This record gives sequence, structure tokens and C-alpha cells, in this order.
Amino acid sequence: MSDNGNNPFKIAQKQINDCADILKLDQSTREALLRPMRELHVTFPVHMDDGTTRMFQGFRVQYNDAKGPAKGGIRFHPDETIDTVRALAAWMTWKVALLDLPLGGGKGGVICNPKELSIHELERISRAYIKAIAPFIGPEKDVPAPDVYTNPQIMAWMMDEYSSMLGKNQFGVMTGKPLSLGGSPGRGDATARGGLYTLREAARKIGLELNKATVAIQGYGNAGSYAASLAESMFGAKIVAVCDSKGAVCCRAGLSSQTIAKQKQSTSSVLNCQGSECISQDALLEMDVDVLVLAALEGILTGKNAERVKAKVIVELANGPTTPEADEILYKKGVHVIPDFLCNAGGVTVSYFEMVQNASMYYWDEKEVHERLDKRMTRAYHEVFDMSEKHHINMRKAAYAVAVSRVVEAMKTRGWV
Repeated sequence: MSDNGNNPFKIAQKQINDCADILKLDQSTREALLRPMRELHVTFPVHMDDGTTRMFQGFRVQYNDAKGPAKGGIRFHPDETIDTVRALAAWMTWKVALLDLPLGGGKGGVICNPKELSIHELERISRAYIKAIAPFIGPEKDVPAPDVYTNPQIMAWMMDEYSSMLGKNQFGVMTGKPLSLGGSPGRGDATARGGLYTLREAARKIGLELNKATVAIQGYGNAGSYAASLAESMFGAKIVAVCDSKGAVCCRAGLSSQTIAKQKQSTSSVLNCQGSECISQDALLEMDVDVLVLAALEGILTGKNAERVKAKVIVELANGPTTPEADEILYKKGVHVIPDFLCNAGGVTVSYFEMVQNASMYYWDEKEVHERLDKRMTRAYHEVFDMSEKHHINMRKAAYAVAVSRVVEAMKTRGWV
């Protein structure tokens, strides 16, 4: 991460500076936005199954809480860095502001490889991490959620550990929990569903018929797999290519999301999916498709490959998949990019719904969750699109302008700047 061009936090800071120019912010306000308000680094021991004890390193960043308690996921990843966590916390700040949620932005992570851990080791790491950061979080301070390589079960362990420390149930300290422990209906596919609501609105703006559209999906984890099944069920779109960490496959005649899911479940990969042929991941990004869904990690589209992208719409379900250089190229090419912190905000929006339900101890049904999510995502998309048209800027800069202006208003009203 030493290369500033690939450092996600340097990218996040450049995006903030570009937005500050658009909004004509004064220097002190700009400086307040460029760095996290607070961050915690922890090192903690975990007893492994073989009898040894290993030390693990973790982070929790609260980027800005002017509008409310910090909110953001926890990632377990072998390549986790503090700059990645800082960037993700910054993006979360703008994301919750863009959806006009009464929250701030946070993020956390542990450097580990869950694929090499037993279920018991994973539980011990989860409990040890939350114990280490417990003074830093809480329902009215900072509420974590699942992210890369974490899931509802991990959230349940963390919530239970935190509750044990306080001597009372604290379901509201985590979101993305199982339904049996205060989770919200509709949380499982919320990120993908929210993204497809924005795709629906984008398609109406640019005249794309989604029932005839072809879709390539880069990344086939939670968000990518739900995007495939929902693109079929909501729009009748055709999935023609998918990839995961092991490789990519394509089929111009179309791949059934059910067939892909069965292959992934039985072999842990989309490779050799029935009726498909193998292609490179670079080839998938450059396919002549209507919709390209980016659902993996950061920095996928760069100044080196953006010129070769042929998709009409890019759906950013991942965080930070497009660099600023790629953004400018895609905008000039006329590619309609639905930026990450608008497109993938469905997850945090339903997490907010979960917080509301936990606090009131009254739970909604899935239909109500979907309706509330649709309303918020649709409104946010049009606010960003209108800002883009008004100032003749790309959708990401427009999303920043909408979101940052809301955070700045809260900071100024509180007397911070």
C-alpha cells in the first residue's frame, strides 16, 4: 500500500479535496474532513487449536460522528491495513450522510485469514477483538456490522461478548445479527437489492431496457451472488459472466444464477460452471455488456484499464473499486457509474433499520423493509443525478457534494468548524 496511487486512503483524501473545491470549503473545514477524528489500534492474544498462542492486530476507526453514532463494518482479511480501514471509514461517513441517516462513519478490521482458521479459532478471535475495542464502541457511540469475511454468526459472538462484559443484553451494539438475536428481515440481500434499485433508476435515465440487458459480475461473494439472482428476478436481465478469487467464466447465452450458486456451493468456485468457458478476470472487465457489476475489492478499474471498459452502466457494490483516474476516463467515455457509497448503501441503510428496531423492540416484516429501502435509495439516486447534471460533474463527485455538504452543515451547526 506504499504506492499512493493504490493507497485507498490517499484516494479517499483526493476525492474529499476535489469535493471541497466544488463546495468552496474553507481551509479549516477541509482539514477537518481529511483525517479521522479518532482511531484505535489493538493487539490481542488468541489461543489456537494446536495449543499455541498467536497475537493478532486489529483496528477501529471513527472517521466523523457529527451527524450521529459511528457506523461501519468489521473486516477479517490477511492484507488488512490501517489506511484501508481509514478509507472505508471515510466512505462510510459520506454514505450514511448521502442516505440522510442520523449516523457517522466508522470501520474496523483484524489482520487474519479466516480461510485458515477453525470455527473455534474464529470465535475466539471475534470475542478477543470485541473485548479489546469494547470501551471504544456502544449503541450510542459506534455500532459495527459484518463486512469482508465476517457474517451474522460473528456478529452474534461479538454482541454476546460485549453483553457479557456489561452484564446485560446489548443487542443494539451490532447490526447484521441473526434474526433470532434482533437482526432485521431483508438484511441478507440489502446491499445488492439497494444497488439494483439505483440501477433501475439509472436505466430509466439512460434509456436502457433491463429485461434485455446483459450483465457481467466481478466478485461472487454475498453482494455479487445476490446481484445475479436479483437481476434475474427483478428485471429479467441475462448474466453472461461472473468471477471469484479463483477465476472467471462466461457464457453469451446466459448463466443461471441457480446454476452458478450450485457450482459455487459444491466446489467453492464459479470455475467450470455448466455451459461456461474460462476467461481472464481482465477480459470480464472489458466485455461488451450493458451492465458491469463490481462486487469485489478496491482498485479494480484504474487509469490503465478503464479505457477498455465497454459497459454502459457500472454498478459499484464494492467499496472503492474505481480510482479517480478511471473515473475521469469513464465519464468522458459516457459510461454511467453508480458510485460505491450510493450504490452499496443498501446494507448500511437496513443496518440503520435494525438499530431502530432494536431500540424500539418492535420489528418490521421483510416487505416493509424493502419498501423503506427502495424509497431511500431512489431518493438518494435522484439527488445525486440532479447534482451531477447541475454542476456537469461525474456521479461520484456529485455524490460527494451532496454527502459532504450535509456533514459540514452538522459540523458547523455544532460549532466544530
